[in-house]
Amino acid sequence: MRAHSALCPGVVLAALLLIGAAPVPEWQSPLGREHPLVGTVWDVATGGALSPEALVARLAARRYVLLGEKHDNPDHHRLQAWVVRELIAAGRRPAVAFEMFRADQAEAIARHLASSPADARGLGEALDWQRSGWPAWAMYEPIAAVALQARLPLVAANLSEATTVALRRSGPAALDAGATARLGFDRALPDDVRRRLGTDIKDGHCGQLPESAVDSFIVVQRARDAHMAAAMRESGAGGAILIAGVGHVRRDVGVPRALPDGEVASVAFLEARADMVAAPSLSVDYVWLTPRVDDRDPCDRFRKDLERLRRP
Repeated sequence: MRAHSALCPGVVLAALLLIGAAPVPEWQSPLGREHPLVGTVWDVATGGALSPEALVARLAARRYVLLGEKHDNPDHHRLQAWVVRELIAAGRRPAVAFEMFRADQAEAIARHLASSPADARGLGEALDWQRSGWPAWAMYEPIAAVALQARLPLVAANLSEATTVALRRSGPAALDAGATARLGFDRALPDDVRRRLGTDIKDGHCGQLPESAVDSFIVVQRARDAHMAAAMRESGAGGAILIAGVGHVRRDVGVPRALPDGEVASVAFLEARADMVAAPSLSVDYVWLTPRVDDRDPCDRFRKDLERLRRP
């Protein structure tokens, strides 16, 4: 795990002078575009600022690059696509793995690309994306397009739907011996990791998740992270880039725990909050700040959804 540093306003100003213009000509998220931290990139371990180009140079030296997003922020996806493009320009030939693609969709991906190798737009239709529950395919399409134009492999990095259901019902007992070892369930989960995961899961469900369900959610989250890590390790000699939610790219609880530490770099794309005066501390290597999609309280929305479900 890396050390974290909070930044004072003086360091923030110096960083702004250093970084220059971000590689995005116009932000799409509407809130906080004029925030002084928007567009800045931070090295979490040192508290120092980087230019986007310097970040890419560092990422190019790592076999595994993890790009963590807020799923509904279009600027995060634009920056992910930019990073992928720049790593290709730097001579890297990684596979591009997506949390959003399940293992049971790998065959559909292969069929589509066999007939239309560069058709990123049609890939969403081939995956029945409108029913997936993820934000619009138009957000992810540019990332896939960059990869396909360079003829890079696309990897379905998430668990299959059947495996997820089985884990929720039966826990690790649902796995055969090979999957148990591949996903790390032959080793005990450290207590500190279990506590962090439990806290994150409770917070993510706005305190509405029954205590009895937490362990099941921990099992699934642990299996997903381990499966994504295995998919990256098995993706070939060129290494891999992972497109995933921010929680999955964290070093303390996420995918990096199952990857060789010296070969990993994780980037969290985060929204700059209105009251933010320094880069937030997070267990990743780099933080890149963007405008916000909205200021709605996610727990308020979550509670309203629960109320609707409970109505007769």
